[in-house]
Amino acid sequence: MPEFTNEEVHELYEKYRQRLNQQFEVHLEKSPKVVYSREYQQFKQESLPAHFTIYEQLCNMSERILRISTGQKTVEELQESINIIHLNITPQGAISFSLLLPLVIMFLGALFSLMVFGSTFFAMFFVFVGIAIILPVQNIPHFLANTWRMKASNQMVLSIFYVVTYMRHTSNLENAIEFASDHLAPPLALDMKKVLWDIETERYDSIKESLDAYLDTWRKWNMEFIESFHLIESSLYEGSEDRRLTLLDKSLEVMLDETFEKMLHYAQNLKSPITMLHMLGIIMPILGLVILPLVVAFLEGVKWYHLAVLYNIILPFSIFYIGKVILSKRPTGYGETDISEENPELKRYKKISIKLGSQEVLLSPLALSLIVFSVLFLLGILPLLLHAIAPGFDIGFGSPEESSTCGREFCLQAYRESKLAADTGESVMIGPYGLGASILSLFIPLSIGLAIGMYYLLSTSALVRIRERSKQLEQEFASALFQLGNRLGDGLPAEIAFEKVAENMKGSVSGSFFELASGNVKRLGMSVHDAIFNPRSGALVSFPSNLIESSMKVFSVSIRKGPKIAAQALVNVSRYIKEIHKVNERLKDLMADIISSMKSQISFLTPAISGIVIGITSMITTILSKLGELLPRIAQGGDNPGGVTGLIDLFGDGIPTYYFQVVVGIYVLQIVYILTVLTNGIENGADKLNEKYMVGRNMMNSTLIYVVISLIVMILFNMVAQSIMSRSLTA
Repeated sequence: MPEFTNEEVHELYEKYRQRLNQQFEVHLEKSPKVVYSREYQQFKQESLPAHFTIYEQLCNMSERILRISTGQKTVEELQESINIIHLNITPQGAISFSLLLPLVIMFLGALFSLMVFGSTFFAMFFVFVGIAIILPVQNIPHFLANTWRMKASNQMVLSIFYVVTYMRHTSNLENAIEFASDHLAPPLALDMKKVLWDIETERYDSIKESLDAYLDTWRKWNMEFIESFHLIESSLYEGSEDRRLTLLDKSLEVMLDETFEKMLHYAQNLKSPITMLHMLGIIMPILGLVILPLVVAFLEGVKWYHLAVLYNIILPFSIFYIGKVILSKRPTGYGETDISEENPELKRYKKISIKLGSQEVLLSPLALSLIVFSVLFLLGILPLLLHAIAPGFDIGFGSPEESSTCGREFCLQAYRESKLAADTGESVMIGPYGLGASILSLFIPLSIGLAIGMYYLLSTSALVRIRERSKQLEQEFASALFQLGNRLGDGLPAEIAFEKVAENMKGSVSGSFFELASGNVKRLGMSVHDAIFNPRSGALVSFPSNLIESSMKVFSVSIRKGPKIAAQALVNVSRYIKEIHKVNERLKDLMADIISSMKSQISFLTPAISGIVIGITSMITTILSKLGELLPRIAQGGDNPGGVTGLIDLFGDGIPTYYFQVVVGIYVLQIVYILTVLTNGIENGADKLNEKYMVGRNMMNSTLIYVVISLIVMILFNMVAQSIMSRSLTA
């Protein structure tokens, strides 16, 4: 029987569809190019992130407004990435969006800058941004596909583990893939389910064809994943049971060994790009901050928002891009997942639980974070509010000083008339230059850092504790499974074997698990299966772990074939878990030096150095400000007023420490966030739960270190500067 291609089938269908419509008025729908089951569409909608849907809508809308074609090679590369992330867009839509969005940004940004602010600088900035983002926006499908691959590849070792574990006792590839998809989280679960649904929708005739077509998408990035599955497929054709089991063991061994080798090369090549990132993102910008006050003081027209564009927009985005390039080269193969994605019931732990009597009230961490942000941010902008409400109001502290705006050494506001505006005959007040305002400005980065840190910590700390508890159980579980397998091998029933293992491992997490399962059997009269899997009181309710759940499902299925089969299955699962744990620990050792260096940058060095720079900046600004006030008095009573006047003309208005500190403080928070994401990505892959937890913890710690050091150094250096200037004035 001749084989027909998909295109020939569609042509044949279309031919007879039109004939039936004409002769019998039967209105058949056009043959779809891709057929998905309703369950797959629903699962896809639940699994894909919300920003995927927004991006789909924007691309499809852009294609309708401005359809642009490009080279065949670009189209093929974009289509490959679009297929990987299951987006309902075309390459032409992605390209149209990459041109339409920059055009909108350039037009609206330049129009707003010229009409509202009258700023040519910002108009040119938006034009530059629009041109610069054309290529990155066009590459969004590649970026999303790379993120998708990282998340999927984090689960690859586990996916091979689940398939091998199932096929050891039941040699059925289709059921093994379904077993793996049930225990994996998105996105690899979505890929596995699509392999099965492609058979249901008759896109492929067999599980092997569907699986091979899917594996082909990983050929460029993860050959060991493909090799492992090919070994698993080969086991189906082995007549010898020993040979079949050997091939299954070899598939997991290939996955673990190749993953370790790739990570070894990655760790060796990581030092150079990390050093470059450290120099470009931390050392050079912070050293530049020391010089900037002097540069700004002697240059006219440089404002604080020019620094903000450089330090809060251009530099962070450049560093973030370099970090993403470094992460894109990370090998695939291991990592953690968000347990709230695997078990939706755990999402309640993302909220703050408050018990009122017998009732439990759940509060959103976002609400508490917004309250903290609002209060602290209001304190931070207090000098600006006071100047807007009462322009002449000012208070101070310290010894009396006639030349200051508040009559004291240190003022809260210290607004003064702009020298540049005075040259044109205008009277413009600029500031605040006071030490009090500089101290209050610390509340702005404090409000942002604490709000972000509190939100992420409160929404993830409970889940992280649950996952760590489950990981501890997983580490112990290999020994527990080995003991359980030995008890079953001795001929004991499963109910008694649970009790024996619980007694031997009493006081451990694994002992608690089997004690709970044994108690369900004895006290509640449950079956072995219900004692573990009952949705209300089963042992897994208190120990949410897919690894443990899958191991117990293997036990539940194999025990039906007899205790000897179950014993052998558990011993093998125990061995697999130990091998996976051993490789993961070796991988962490490879990254230890780099990760520890980056963590020290995040936790102390970056905020501490930045805090010292703020203190130095405050001192320089104070000295230059006092000199600006002192030189006119010298010019009036000196012997060479012309020379002093020329020296006065060298000084500009300078940037107040208030704005300078806000720019630097926000830059510190941005660097902490970027380095945290990069560190977590290198160490754990696409582990969003740990990433959010680490961002929350680092934001809290780094913000407090930066604020405390800035406060102490600012006060000390200003007192030193005031003492120096006082002695100069009296002399």
